[in-house]
Amino acid sequence: MDIRNLSASERILLAQKLWDSVHDAANEIQVTPAQRAVLDQRLAALELDAHPGDDWKDVRRRISGA
Repeated sequence: MDIRNLSASERILLAQKLWDSVHDAANEIQVTPAQRAVLDQRLAALELDAHPGDDWKDVRRRISGA
């Protein structure tokens, strides 16, 4: 199949089906011990962070200049 021959809406549907198939198999994805260690470190850092990020309303206001 040459996806370039599909319309934009057909490609969007194809991408959605592909994403859904990956999402459905998410529990089958193996995480290595090294990857698990990095994830655990990042989760621990997030829990210790008193300011993990800005509220979307504040970010949008900064971006739009309003």
